[in-house]
Amino acid sequence: MKGNFDTIINENRPVIVDFHALWCGPCKFQTPILKDVANELGEKARVIKIDVDQNPELARRYNIHGVPTLMVFKSGQIVWRHAGVTSKNELKSLILQQL
Repeated sequence: MKGNFDTIINENRPVIVDFHALWCGPCKFQTPILKDVANELGEKARVIKIDVDQNPELARRYNIHGVPTLMVFKSGQIVWRHAGVTSKNELKSLILQQL
C-alpha cells in the first residue's frame, strides 16, 4: 500500500485519509459520514480508508495512536489532522477551503 498511498496523497486535489480499525466503534460512525462527503464532493476530493491493523507501517509513519484519525493531504502535505469522529459539515467546509 505504501507506494500507492504516496501517489494518492500527492494529488493536487484534497485527500481525506481515514485511519481506522475494524474493531473500532467510533470508526463505524465515521464511515457513513465519509461516504456522504465523498458523494457530495465528487471529483473535487478523494476519500481513502487505511486499516491500521493491516497497514502498521503507515500508522507508525503518521503517529496514529487512536482511531479514527482523519488527515487531509494536499499535494503531499498534511493540511489538517483530527482524532475522533468528525461531522460531515466540518469535513466539507475544510475540503472546500482547500480547493
